[in-house]
Parts: sequence; C-alpha cells; structure tokens
Amino acid sequence: QVQLVESGGGLVQPGGSLRLSCAASGSIFSVYTMGWFRQAPGKQRERVATMTSGGSTNYADSVKGRFTISRDNAKNMVYLQMNSLKPEDTAVYYCNAVIQRSYTSNPLQYWGQGTQVTVSS
Repeated sequence: QVQLVESGGGLVQPGGSLRLSCAASGSIFSVYTMGWFRQAPGKQRERVATMTSGGSTNYADSVKGRFTISRDNAKNMVYLQMNSLKPEDTAVYYCNAVIQRSYTSNPLQYWGQGTQVTVSS
C-alpha cells in the first residue's frame, strides 16, 4: 500500500502565509512527479503546482509568484509554501504523486485525503 498524508492547512487572513507538507509512505520503489491540486466548493479540481523528481516545476498562472513547491526526494516529501494568500485560494488542497511500487510494476497516480485551506478575515 501507498499513502499520501498532508498537513499544514488551516485558517489564515488575506495576505498571510501557510506551508503545506505531504509525506508518501508504504511500498515505494520510485517517486516521479509530485504536486498539489485544489478544489473549491462548486468547482473542479485544478492543478496548483507540480515538481518532477529532477526538480522541474510547473505552476498555475493564478499562483505564480506567490506559491513555491519544493520536495525532499530522500524523504519522499513535497511541500507547498503559500504566500500572499487571497480569499480565492480557499479550497481543499490535495497532494498528488506518481509512484512506482516495485521494479516490475507500472507507475500509478496516488492522492492524499486533502487538507482545508481557508483565507478569510
């Protein structure tokens, strides 16, 4: 089994900062792209930021310059530093990772359970 566990969500005022963390654990041979998605009420899930195992990053236009993704490959962890938060950033944030469980298995996509981020005064 593979698990992704997020932490770090919460309530923050506009202009504030939060840091999300996600740890992948279980039967893991290799971790490829890791990233963060979010889903606001009544909206579709959207990609926020992703990072390959080699360090290449990709950000949604709405968060460029405010959010920074990073990862610790040795610990199978990914982080999302969120600065200058806006009310429209309010959503459930999900960790996502493409993981190969063994040398002979195909990489599969896994999701965390989600962590709520609320930006409000």
